[in-house]
Amino acid sequence: MTEATGGTHNGGATGAAGADAGADDSASARRVRVVLVDDHRMFRTGVQAEIGETARTGVEVVGEAADVDQAVTVIGATRPEVVLLDVHLPGGGGVEVLRRSAALMADPDRPVRFLALSVSDAAEDVIGVIRGGARGYVTKTITGTDLVDAIFRVSDGDAVFSPRLAGFVLDAFASSDAPPVDEDLDRLTQREREVLRLIARGYAYKEIAKQLFISVKTVESHVSAVLRKLQLSNRHELTRWATARRLV
Repeated sequence: MTEATGGTHNGGATGAAGADAGADDSASARRVRVVLVDDHRMFRTGVQAEIGETARTGVEVVGEAADVDQAVTVIGATRPEVVLLDVHLPGGGGVEVLRRSAALMADPDRPVRFLALSVSDAAEDVIGVIRGGARGYVTKTITGTDLVDAIFRVSDGDAVFSPRLAGFVLDAFASSDAPPVDEDLDRLTQREREVLRLIARGYAYKEIAKQLFISVKTVESHVSAVLRKLQLSNRHELTRWATARRLV
């Protein structure tokens, strides 16, 4: 990656002058202050390692949170430019964080902007957080370089989406009709929905555990709960059920 403050020195410049210019460039380089909100500590650590080298990326991670209450507290205390927000969190999810941060988002002098960063690429998740006030939505398959770019763009007020997710938003806001309520789907927790989609896509339990940062036993428990709540017998019926509702 090319350094933001890097450059070549012309021959004849004195060492002191070159050092001073480099210091001035570094001091004037733009910084974006970020809070990471995700209930998986290992994922937060990985993101911070990827984007948190401020001198290299221009991103300064000023706080972290693992649930809704922590997120609201940390965001209010640090007032970052951008919040990287997981959609599914203990305590009400990303939409609840957005609801409780509405005043900060509306501040004309120091607006806090939200960028959803989630494993989920489901239309209802994307539409839910965008309606809640998030400026964009990217999935966790994004590269570190692209994530840094998305953070700066959101900080500038742009809307940023992973390529195929933008269509969900356009479709949703092109129609004044609210999406229909699915009572069966509403019985499931957010985590159960994540597991449901991955099962329906053919992922093995070990692959799901790795992607969601949970144990295989926890995956098994979620699958059992989904089958029980939906009154289904096996993963094949579950796949048909999810496909019929376009959740895959």
